[in-house]
Amino acid sequence: MKTVTIILWLAAGIQSGVIYAENYRIPTAGWENHTLNTAANASYLSQFEKDIIFEINRLRSNPAKYAADFIEPLAKNYRRNMLYYPGDKPLQTREGISALNECVRELKQQKPLSLLYPSRGLTRAATDHVKDQSRTGRLGHTGSDRSNIKTRIERYGQWKVRIAENIAYGGITAQQIVIYLLIDDGVRDRGHRKTFLHPDFNEIGVATGNHPEYGIMSVMDFAGAFVEK
Repeated sequence: MKTVTIILWLAAGIQSGVIYAENYRIPTAGWENHTLNTAANASYLSQFEKDIIFEINRLRSNPAKYAADFIEPLAKNYRRNMLYYPGDKPLQTREGISALNECVRELKQQKPLSLLYPSRGLTRAATDHVKDQSRTGRLGHTGSDRSNIKTRIERYGQWKVRIAENIAYGGITAQQIVIYLLIDDGVRDRGHRKTFLHPDFNEIGVATGNHPEYGIMSVMDFAGAFVEK
């Protein structure tokens, strides 16, 4: 049965303060970067958009290793409910370190998943939403023309099995965007995490742009399969 999953992450309030990053290093050993870089030759994507797909593929290829290498080390960067993400301003979280710990536990139990491959049609759908909200400053999955993920995707072709959309407002790197959506602080059903880890998805479209309130905006549209018009 075809279903639509719609999920949203809103950047929490950013406050100024000290950044604790001196002991944080990003490991590269053990990752088959060439294999995971499925968007390398997608000329319609920016480098940042390619980086987001690469990061999601790292996660899906080895969730347990992703948790150990990139998420678990952040535990020492919490001061109560403040997360001092390396290279960024402190983030006021709702749940504190408990959301991170829950995410790590789940990823360490998650089996590897299939890689995602870029889709021009899904990217065009994501781009429509970025352009709209970059202009209007609105948030969420509904466009100013009342479009939703389904109507935007179906402008460019036919989807199969399942579709979903993740939206991130804020973030300074592809990895930070993916990690914040995975932790899903304050999102009761952890919907963004579920989308990243859903076994039905094989194709993805990514678009990024400038949001007037939150800076970087990233839209990720997922499908089991997509056939362009």
